[in-house]
Amino acid sequence: MKFLKKKIENLYLIKTNTFSDIRGTFRRGFCENTLLKKKIKFKCVQTNISENLKRGTLRGFHYNKNLRKEPKIITCLRGEIFLSVVDLRKKSNSIIDVINIKLNSKNKNLVYVPAGCASAFLTLKNNSIVYYLMGNYYEKKNDKGFLFNSKRLKINWPIKPKIISKKDLALPEFDERKG
Repeated sequence: MKFLKKKIENLYLIKTNTFSDIRGTFRRGFCENTLLKKKIKFKCVQTNISENLKRGTLRGFHYNKNLRKEPKIITCLRGEIFLSVVDLRKKSNSIIDVINIKLNSKNKNLVYVPAGCASAFLTLKNNSIVYYLMGNYYEKKNDKGFLFNSKRLKINWPIKPKIISKKDLALPEFDERKG
């Protein structure tokens, strides 16, 4: 695995080593020892799978209101997504920075999103499957979010989102003071 630092502090694009033969391909999706060598302490306690039928499906910006609790590793197993991450950590050198990354089944990349960041994604192909490794358990009482099209962030989505949940449409405008 090769770790590429991005402008958000402690966020990494992880390029996997893929091995191919007559059976198909093989790649490692997680290795605690490899992460520890990069000084990333990540213990996977839960995995989530998001199956998205249509291109243009948006899953909005969500995060844990206790900002230290929810690191994650995200990859796209089938199809393609446009992942957007916003740094909400008040003591970070990259607070309110936004990073956008395309993940797909061809590039086989992963993204390590540190705790204290919000993430959203938009599907760019039909039948996209996104797989998350979570560093903490989901707690509904601590679930927070903000609008995907918040004026303050000016995210340039590559296509117009078409399918958005009522919950995501009802989220508030982004306000860094409310973190």
